[in-house]
Amino acid sequence: MDMQDIEEGRRRWQERFDASRKREADFTTLSGTEVEPVYGPPAADPRFERIGWPGEFPYTRGLYATGYRGRSWTIRQFAGFGNARQTNERYKMILAAGGGGLSVAFDMPTLMGRDSDEPKSLGEVGHCGVAIDSAADMDVLFDGIPLGDTTTSMTISGPAVPIFCMYLVAAERQGTDIRGLDGTLQTDIFKEYIAQKEWLFGPEPHLRLIGDLMEYCAAEIPAYKPLSVSGYHIREAGSTAAQELAFTLADGFGYVELGLSRGLDVNEFAPGLSFFFDSHLDFFEEIAKFRAARRIWARWLRDVYGATSDRAQWLRFHTQTAGVSLTAQQPDNNVVRTAVEALAAVLGGTNSLHTNALDEVLALPSQKAAEIALRTQQVIMEETGVVNVVDPLGGSWYVEELTDRIEAEAEKIFARIKDMSPDGTMTGGILRGIEDGWFMAEIADAAFTYQKQLEKGEKKIVGVNVHTQSIEEPLEILRVSHEVEREQNRVLAGRRAERDQATVDAALARMTEVARTDGNLIPAMLDAARAEATLGEICGALREEWGSYSEPARF
Repeated sequence: MDMQDIEEGRRRWQERFDASRKREADFTTLSGTEVEPVYGPPAADPRFERIGWPGEFPYTRGLYATGYRGRSWTIRQFAGFGNARQTNERYKMILAAGGGGLSVAFDMPTLMGRDSDEPKSLGEVGHCGVAIDSAADMDVLFDGIPLGDTTTSMTISGPAVPIFCMYLVAAERQGTDIRGLDGTLQTDIFKEYIAQKEWLFGPEPHLRLIGDLMEYCAAEIPAYKPLSVSGYHIREAGSTAAQELAFTLADGFGYVELGLSRGLDVNEFAPGLSFFFDSHLDFFEEIAKFRAARRIWARWLRDVYGATSDRAQWLRFHTQTAGVSLTAQQPDNNVVRTAVEALAAVLGGTNSLHTNALDEVLALPSQKAAEIALRTQQVIMEETGVVNVVDPLGGSWYVEELTDRIEAEAEKIFARIKDMSPDGTMTGGILRGIEDGWFMAEIADAAFTYQKQLEKGEKKIVGVNVHTQSIEEPLEILRVSHEVEREQNRVLAGRRAERDQATVDAALARMTEVARTDGNLIPAMLDAARAEATLGEICGALREEWGSYSEPARF
């Protein structure tokens, strides 16, 4: 790109920057030196067409001309344990301490669409997240937290749609107009088959529910994002950075194809797709991954799927620091790991961020550890100066080379997935890859390679295979009492006794009738949630209709 083109780009950026709102803040270094909001090449640079200016296609350097001068990322700490009342108290602590939004962690029975009193739930209630059995639990979960004013993310995929309906009912009971709700539902079923293994049915019924949800949100709740396409769990399962990026974006392309198959306008529904990435410990590789993700998504949405609006080409993403990088040995070191990973996410331009707690490798976070995790973000935001300049590493020879390289690796993986497709679509390739176990095998190979390097000492983890001497003392960790399960089941039995069973039965029957047609299931499921049908009852009725799914055995 010659200097005239670069200067023309700078002029366009300056116009957008000047027209945008900026935060009232001190954008100088610690020594008081003024810094520019963005920096570009001092001379002609042939690479710059692929790098560009912030807020301009291909968005390598970020979606907004102002970067974090316009608004900082949302501090969104993932939390949930025990019952809804206990989690509500933690949410109020997070919000009072400066958290910008909520992120709900559900327990295993909820993630699997089962009630707390089912035999398969025994011993799991409230242990890895909050137990939610019906809309009444949602009322308690968000008691005193106005949903119309709080963005809420919910990390759940298999039973995401009935949980979403219970969230809507809780908002209605608060007197909130649901059309104004803003938040994100994960709903990403592809990554369940690829990595996390929390599904209810086969892929096709799940995709039908997701299509219904996309249609409903587009028509009724325009600001709400019905899908958060997740690479986090793929990376935690052992993938490389390039595999995380490619598998995640391929899943995203599959959901774009789903929206288009429903007759939706890509310019209308694509802004409702968001992403969720892992931030691991290789600092520069992670920054390059985030920059490449924006560039790839923008190009494919424009050139392959026909998106013409800027917002439809934007890749917005949430980041969580790498849980798999945390060590039970010398757990205080996890504070450092999390800080490095969080800084990489910020320098990569994340839109929201969760920082893991130092004790999260052992148990759910204690209140003290949760506060340290929150303060880690605030130190980065308030003290380091990284919010002063958009994409400060843009133009670095190393970072740009890594960005190009990880993009090229991702493109090779996209081609491989499409080669598996019987109909040439990305969706067809994903479904075939799931059926054949290809994704699992690729991740397993990557994880095995890394494990061998660890065992040979070629890769090092402080406190595990190097620098193992320590004067550490045992941590006091949060433990969820078995009384939580007993109390949850007692409350659930009481709610069942108090509700109008005939209304529940009729609502579930109506939902099943709609499931046998091509009608949208959301309104019927909402009525079931309003009647206090439980999560297990709703999912059970659909299991009876659609069957369950078991992964084929492979050796």
